[in-house]
This record gives sequence, structure tokens and C-alpha cells, in this order.
Amino acid sequence: MQSLGDALLGPWRAVPVLGLTQILAWGAIYYTPVLMVPLIAAEHGWSTTFTMGGFSLGILVAGLVAPRVGGLVDRYAGHRVMPLGSLLGAAGLAALTRADHPLAYLATWMVLGVAMAASLYDPAFATLGRIFGAEARRPITLLTLAGAFASTVSWPATHVLVEAVWWHGTYLVYAALLAAIAAPLHAFALPRTRAELEPRPVDARMPPAPVLPPRGGSFLLVVAAFAVYAAVPSGLLANLLAMFERLGLEPAKAVAIGALFGPCQMAARLCEFLFAREVHPLNVARFAVGTLVVAFALLAAFGLSAAVAAAFMMLLGLCNGLITIARGTVPLALFGPTGAGRKQCDRRQHQQTKISHWPPLAQPAAEAMLWNGN
Repeated sequence: MQSLGDALLGPWRAVPVLGLTQILAWGAIYYTPVLMVPLIAAEHGWSTTFTMGGFSLGILVAGLVAPRVGGLVDRYAGHRVMPLGSLLGAAGLAALTRADHPLAYLATWMVLGVAMAASLYDPAFATLGRIFGAEARRPITLLTLAGAFASTVSWPATHVLVEAVWWHGTYLVYAALLAAIAAPLHAFALPRTRAELEPRPVDARMPPAPVLPPRGGSFLLVVAAFAVYAAVPSGLLANLLAMFERLGLEPAKAVAIGALFGPCQMAARLCEFLFAREVHPLNVARFAVGTLVVAFALLAAFGLSAAVAAAFMMLLGLCNGLITIARGTVPLALFGPTGAGRKQCDRRQHQQTKISHWPPLAQPAAEAMLWNGN
């Protein structure tokens, strides 16, 4: 365990810095449309589908530019790339309050898409990979634990701010937070160090784990696996609570069951950090997907009841909590830390592009639930 001095002065300070900025970035850009879109649509006289479609366009743009952003993190480091993401996010949120024309609104979300690609999890994971190299697993896990507070903080805070200063003022407050807190932290508090890329000395009796080339069949399988997984919860979770209600669960009970998802993600990540540090990340991913298969088997075998729905949601939360960690650690373990940013974001582009094909109203809900608790 790192000392307090290491956490504040050494490379490990990247974890609390990124933890705070992830809460700000996710909370300001990603989680707000669920509450803001109906207000924006009503004020401008636009349809809810079009207004939410702007957010979907932002998600698509984020996926398209993610590989380039990852390459920039590899080359220039997170302390140079991520401040630009925060400042772009601040500019985009401020511009939303003035985007009265439909084309201006869509263009603003394209800017915010670039901001998301340069300020959310993928550049943060790439930054930790650059700083810690092959030892980035623990920092990534700790970062996901901190990021779990984003939705918990954002939705209540957004509700209070909207009541006080309407949606215009809320976005301006969030823009100020990104510009005045997140951007300076990225620029001045993130470590400048880079991990040594040469392999560490190992016991001659223990052969080193092979590092695969980031191309070819193995790389494509990893990309495809994460993309296919992303498609399942993106389609399922966007409609799951409504499905529970249509199948007979009371609305209040369905919402209460849905609320189990986030805490179970947190529990899974904490258990991974405490008990599975020596387990290969690929085995963590396999266990997670196996948990999801068990969840579906349980639902198929026993039908829907409150108890089965709760068990299903808990298993789904456990699976997604572990997969979030695996997204950051499997590429490092299999392909090594060199070019980690590009590899992380190439995979993200496949996921984002797949989700972008969902109907506009389903995409943000799918992504928000997929990343619930981040």
C-alpha cells in the first residue's frame, strides 16, 4: 500500500486527481442530458428524439476520435491532452446555453463528443497505463471505485441546480467547474513520469508472460469481445425497468430493483481490488461474462418475480463492475503498455460505433446504464 507521501507527491497522485476529475467530467457532460433534454426540447420547441439525438451524435463523435486521442496521450501524456478535453467540455456546455438553432445544437454536441473522448475513462486509463506501465491494474481499479460516485453526485446536484438556476445556469456552473478545477488539475497535478517499458527482472524459474502484438487475430478477438459485450447491456438496460413493469412488477419495486445495479458494481470492484489482484485480468473478464450467463439462465429457468429480478440485477451489476476494470487491464496484460492509449481507444471506437446505431432515445440511456457508476 502506498504511503500518504507517495499518494500526494509520487506517481500515485494520479489516482485521486483523475478520480476527482472523472466525477466532474462524467457528472457535467455525460449524466446531465437525462434531466436536461426534456427542458431543452420544451424551450426550443424541438422533439425529444431530436434533442436526445444531439447527445447520441456526441457519443458517435467520441468513438470516432478516440483512437487519435489515445495516440496523443501515448505521445504527449495525459497532462497535455486531458486539460484540452476539460476546456472543450467547458466551452461546449457554455455553448449549449446559446445554441438556439438545430444545426448549432448538433455542432455543439460534436464538440462535446471530442471533449468526452479526451476527458472520460479511456484517456484516464491510457494516462495510468503510461505512468504505471504493466503495474497499472491497481490504479485503474482504484480509479473505477472513485468514478462510481459520478452518477450518485451528478443527478441530485443537477436536480438542485435546475430548481435554483434553470438548465442554462446549471450548464454554466458545470462549465466553470470543468474550466476552473478539472483543467488545472489535469495540467498541473498529473504526474509527468512514464513507466519503463523494458521488462522487469524475473525469477529464472518463472518464465515471463508473453506480450502479444497489438494486431492480428488475438487483438481483433479482444476488440470484438468487448464490443459484443457492450451491445448486450446497451440494449438490455435501456429498457429493463420498463420490461419489469410490463411483466407485472410494480413501478416502485422495479425502480428499487434497478437501484441495486450501482452498489453491486462497486462491490465487484472492491472485491477485485482486495481478493483478485493476482488473478489474470482475462480470467476476471471470463468470470464476469460467466456471471452474466448465469443471470440469464436464472431468468429463463425461474421466470420473473421480484426475487429473481433482484438476483438478475445484482449479477448484472457484478458483471459490469468487473468488465469496466477488464476494459482497462486486459489490453495492458495481453499487449503490454506500449501504445496503451491507442489500443484502449481503438476498442472504444468499436463499442461507441455499435451503440450509435441504437435509436436516439435508447443510446444515451444504454450508455449511461452501461457505465452506471462508471
